[in-house]
Amino acid sequence: MRPGLISPRYGASVLTGRTILQIIPELNAGGAERTAIDVAAALAEIGARALVASEGGRLVSELQALGGVWIPFPARTKNPLRMALNMRRLKHVIRREGVDLIHARSRAPAWSALGAARGAGRPFVTTYHGAYGANSQLKAFYNSIMARGDVVIANSHYTAGMIESLYPESAGRIVAIHRGTDLRAFAPEAVSPARVQKLRAQWGVQPDERVVLLAARLTAWKGQRVLIEAAKSLSGDAAFANVRYVLAGDPQGRAGYVKELDARIAEAGLAGAALRVGHCDDMPAAFLAADCVVVASTQPEAFGRSAVEAQAMGCPVVVTDIGAVPETVLAPPQTPEDARTGWRIPPDDAPAMAQAIAHALSLRASQRDALALRARAHVEAHFSLPKMCAETLAVYAALLEGRRPGPSG
Repeated sequence: MRPGLISPRYGASVLTGRTILQIIPELNAGGAERTAIDVAAALAEIGARALVASEGGRLVSELQALGGVWIPFPARTKNPLRMALNMRRLKHVIRREGVDLIHARSRAPAWSALGAARGAGRPFVTTYHGAYGANSQLKAFYNSIMARGDVVIANSHYTAGMIESLYPESAGRIVAIHRGTDLRAFAPEAVSPARVQKLRAQWGVQPDERVVLLAARLTAWKGQRVLIEAAKSLSGDAAFANVRYVLAGDPQGRAGYVKELDARIAEAGLAGAALRVGHCDDMPAAFLAADCVVVASTQPEAFGRSAVEAQAMGCPVVVTDIGAVPETVLAPPQTPEDARTGWRIPPDDAPAMAQAIAHALSLRASQRDALALRARAHVEAHFSLPKMCAETLAVYAALLEGRRPGPSG
């Protein structure tokens, strides 16, 4: 159990003894999977039965350790005939387990879950964990299942607006609930100096060198090219001679893009200064090892996880001002300068990125400490795991009481 995930004011008394079924293709690493585990833990904490139907995965043991129940289920299939069969199977699960509410976190199982929920007269909830591409009418129809819940949870206000623009009929049913961050793991005091030192050594960064970190899979829209260009412009300034620009991320088979990045680094004269270090398994230590974290996406993100986690670790952040990421960072002109928690810049703007990085790296120690305290407080107030779980369980409680949940976030 993880105590303190939810407060009684969020409908715990309504949910105690109830059975909630979440359905997701599999329980491996990923934002949707992680959220399903966190919500299951919160349900178990208040005495509800937390079922998760999926094909399994490495998070099954964690789900069970936290009090959840795994229902083996072929939830990954996209075959229409098998999806129809899954609807019948889910109806059986609802009867057998006494399910009171179903929450679908992915499109394929959502189609089966909707039919089963409607047939059994049970509330049906969906969550948009990200944006879905639709290059045809058929794909748009397939995606529309996620807007058909009695409540449609969006992981940001940006995502909520996107859903409403695509499916106007869902407007009164959308609730924005930001993804929650585990602030026990992402806390400076939880990371030992040895972890930070080990990671910096793996990166090839010396003790007296400063780190600008871009942590994202290696794909063009994540903005690695923009950071390289910004680094090139800063490299001629002696004040930033000891800065290392770390690109941490898995190429996921994009060999051509990796080759292009390496060529750009060489052409910019940044060999030894811009470092491509591969996937990082210890992100709390990575953010603590960094002097500035950049989220350089050139296309909208549905949420800003890296920006939130970096702020939780007290690291200055520079983010592009598109999608949901701006929701996570306080910056002028929307916020007074003395309330700033980071910098927002236009997408694909290397000069603006260089200027923002320079500002972040030029903070005096007292200024950096003050920014770190503000950033941590901002994340604690708006993006904590308890807040996400409490608001999600409040949606469940409202539906089970026959009420319409109010907007969250």
